[in-house]
Amino acid sequence: MQLAISDDLSDYIIAPDPGAARLTRAVEGLDQTGAPARISVVEERPLTIFLNSQEIVTAMTIGDYPEYLALGFLRNQGMLRPDEEITGVDYDEDLETVVVRTAVETSHEEKLKKKTRTSGCAVGTVFGDMMEGLEEVRLPQVEVRTSWLYDLAARINRTPSLYLEAGAIHGTVLCRENRPLVYMEDVGRHNAVDKIAGWMLSTGEGAEDKILYTTGRLTSEMVIKTAMMGIPVLASRSGFTAWGVEIARQVGLTLIGRMRGQRFVCLSGAERLVWDADPDSVPVEDRKHRRKSVEG
Repeated sequence: MQLAISDDLSDYIIAPDPGAARLTRAVEGLDQTGAPARISVVEERPLTIFLNSQEIVTAMTIGDYPEYLALGFLRNQGMLRPDEEITGVDYDEDLETVVVRTAVETSHEEKLKKKTRTSGCAVGTVFGDMMEGLEEVRLPQVEVRTSWLYDLAARINRTPSLYLEAGAIHGTVLCRENRPLVYMEDVGRHNAVDKIAGWMLSTGEGAEDKILYTTGRLTSEMVIKTAMMGIPVLASRSGFTAWGVEIARQVGLTLIGRMRGQRFVCLSGAERLVWDADPDSVPVEDRKHRRKSVEG
């Protein structure tokens, strides 16, 4: 059952647009009784990313914010340095390609040879040397109030979204304190994170005071991307993988999962938490308001 939604999107810089053209398609079928049924399903289309003249990857995506996706993917894979001068980002809708251009020509042939498939539920890639650079990560020791976490969970899960419209999709939200700022969705949680990374790179938005919220599992890839973005806190309604927890502890990332109603579990970085909210004072999630935890 769908949860009650909120029309208050005042804090969002970018919010989901479930009614946007090309994101869903109406498909007809039969329900459990054999009666005709018509539902919305999420579109999935390829996007090929180039870095200068080098083809890097073809990702399956819902198709919104392709420039942010390309920039964030390249940044999170270490193909764009923090000080890289980007001279252009060109999207061709007909060819379904994005070309990111830099002032200095880059070459990543050796890295591309190490390409491996991720554990995500949609096509995505990381590289054999994906741990490279993590030893240099220094995440800020900021304060995170538990009251912020409860507020964020309640607000995000009641935001109109493509998930509520059609399901089969992940969401990732960039937050500051108890305010959700940028909400991205995609068929793969890694794509949604990369869109946020691309937006931050494009706007020069800092990471030190941010919380990243995701509907997906807290895997090694999610932890690595968050740490490489410089964000000190990663939270989810879903669960953890052992390697994700291990890497979070290695880099000092605050890792919070199973955030549902009055409950959550912190398996790394608890020193940042300020326990300023009594869980008993937090409203219990009514069944009709619960968002299904996305595990796939």
